[in-house]
Amino acid sequence: MPFIRPDGTEKVTGVGRYTADMNLTGQLHAKFRYADHSHARILRIDTAKARALPGVLAVLTHEDVPDVLYGNEVKDRRLFAKEKVRYEGDVVAGVAALTPELAEQAVDLIEVEYEPLPAIGTIEGALADGAPLIHEDWESYEGDEETGRSGNLLGYSTIVKGDADAALAEADVVVKGRYVADGCQGVPIEPRAVLAEWRGDRVTVWSSTQVPFTARAGIVRVLQIPESKVRVIVPLLGGGFGAKCDFHFEGHVAALARAAGRPVKLVFSRREEFVAPDHRREGMVIELATGARRDGTLVARRARLVVDGGAYCGEGGFFAQMAAMHACGPYVIETVDVESRLVYTNSQPSGSIRAPTAPQVCWAVEQHMDELAEALGLDPVELRRRTLIEEGAVSPTGQVFDPIGAKETLDRAAELIGYGADLPEGEAIGVACGWWPSFASNSGAYVKLNADGTGAIITGAQENGSGAVMALPILVADVLGMKPEDFSLLYQDTDAGPSDNGSCGSQTTFNNGRAVVAAAAEVREQLLDLAAEKLEAARDDLELAGGAVRVKGSPSIAVSIADLADTTPLLGKGSGEPPDDPPVDAQGCAGRHGLESFLAPQLITHAVRVKVDRETGVARVLEVAAVHDCGVILNPVGANGQVYGGVVMGIGQALSEVTQFDEQGRQLNPHLLDYKLVTASDAPSIGIAWIETETPNAGPKGSKGVGEPPCVPTAGAIANAIARAIGARVRLLPMTPERVWGASRNGHE
Repeated sequence: MPFIRPDGTEKVTGVGRYTADMNLTGQLHAKFRYADHSHARILRIDTAKARALPGVLAVLTHEDVPDVLYGNEVKDRRLFAKEKVRYEGDVVAGVAALTPELAEQAVDLIEVEYEPLPAIGTIEGALADGAPLIHEDWESYEGDEETGRSGNLLGYSTIVKGDADAALAEADVVVKGRYVADGCQGVPIEPRAVLAEWRGDRVTVWSSTQVPFTARAGIVRVLQIPESKVRVIVPLLGGGFGAKCDFHFEGHVAALARAAGRPVKLVFSRREEFVAPDHRREGMVIELATGARRDGTLVARRARLVVDGGAYCGEGGFFAQMAAMHACGPYVIETVDVESRLVYTNSQPSGSIRAPTAPQVCWAVEQHMDELAEALGLDPVELRRRTLIEEGAVSPTGQVFDPIGAKETLDRAAELIGYGADLPEGEAIGVACGWWPSFASNSGAYVKLNADGTGAIITGAQENGSGAVMALPILVADVLGMKPEDFSLLYQDTDAGPSDNGSCGSQTTFNNGRAVVAAAAEVREQLLDLAAEKLEAARDDLELAGGAVRVKGSPSIAVSIADLADTTPLLGKGSGEPPDDPPVDAQGCAGRHGLESFLAPQLITHAVRVKVDRETGVARVLEVAAVHDCGVILNPVGANGQVYGGVVMGIGQALSEVTQFDEQGRQLNPHLLDYKLVTASDAPSIGIAWIETETPNAGPKGSKGVGEPPCVPTAGAIANAIARAIGARVRLLPMTPERVWGASRNGHE
């Protein structure tokens, strides 16, 4: 019997309370004055008219808060813009007023005088000779020395193994290609919302964040107050997809609430949800050259990547290395020369949108693999079968792979889609493979039993709508011989649970799962001690099952967990021991951020059947076969749900989703009319299969993450299907009807 998520009923019936649904007595409403330019020097800010407006209780600029820079790997940003604005979503001032309308009126009354500066609106423009510096004082920023910063270069990463140039010169076949991916958005259904209330010198913040502990740390830094004075609570969260990772607006709202002396609430409009957050999927330029022998052996790959970091680093400083790893892909390649640059531009900052950098790079690499197969006269599936990693294979960084199901995912996906069968005119099948790492980190949890035989799990884990915490009751129930339904969850509150990295990196089950298992094991030992005394039996003769402790082989000799818990408080704590990353030989890697190897990697193959109308360029995905090696699947209902959502998101990234900017870095389509999401009516038939491998250093019971991999190879598979259908490559992402039509007419786009 599958375990159904405990928060499902309140969500589908509408009784669940999200941050925007919360109201406090006497609360005010916040609005922001955003930059009028994507790059300009601030000459003057005059808030006098806004402050004089009746009903306005607080107006803040950089002068009213500590002058502190914040950020994850590079501290390059202030709460309110001080000397410059660097993208249109920069917050120049904040207002708290009695109503949202008054706050909006006050924002309009704030006068800001600017000196416009040349804006960098293109990725490669940031590296051009003579390009204006977006951060003139970049050298003074506190930051990770491994990023390789210099001028507009925010991050620099390389992977070098052997002499790729010499190997390319000697290869039987060499294929080259250039691919350009536009950025796109996370677009969670729930707009961002924050509510802050001070009681004395302590602030409680309710926020629609995926990372409450990171948000708490950010508030502590920008307001210069002790950590003990900040509590962050996350009510129900209406999606995130990574767009609600990192810290940002909690600091603004907390500052306004302190200045006003009353609770302050912020709820973004849909336009703000597009423009203001410092999280969108990064644009990218990808240049590849791969050499192979006639038998398909990959002898060399050279890759040059430029990744759009936007105006600020945020938590995306590792994107250069992540992109470099995906440029290698899950393939055995004898020599490698990968160079990846992350750059500042005057556009919206990039952030951890579901599997950052992976879908774009995979889209390019998997098209490149199909082109190589064509040059070799090999079937694309056969080329992948010959070159995918398997147990004992060695990566370009020296990682030796444990048992892994890459080839099995390929064969199963080809089988499910009916690869090789005759298709109607205009239809074609494309295949793509990808990978994604598991992220090990510290986490913690408590497990306690109630007097009625039920239990509670208290954890720092976070739930962004993905169902990630569904695994936790399953794991605890298994240890204690109870049912998952017996447990309630207390989470998303920094005052209640131990620290956790939040809902990011597909890491909840992988890390917090270890913690709850360890906590449950402590409770199990307590139960066995109590039951052994009560039953007058040896501990080794006892087992936990059916909500009781019983003698093995004699189930009638038992004592219920309720009876034991009624007499003695039972509480366990655990953190679990995160595994070490696989050893590597990374001397050829610059810009290292701990991603030189992929711990317990997740392997994916997607095969898609697409129909293309050559007259209009419209491509429709008719069928998807999604096969994943994500280790042991703990909850098939939840895991399948992640694949359905990830595939549909991948289809949107492939065909329609794009953030359009003008030459000055301003968004042209910050609304759902022109930003084209895939809807339920567009979703194709999606067949799902799991390749369950016993992976060392995986999560509890051999599990891995599930949330991010489903969108990694989707665009690549669609691209290969489109190319087969029209006989030409679309080298721009997304592959919109205009671009597909242009490729079918011109031979490429």
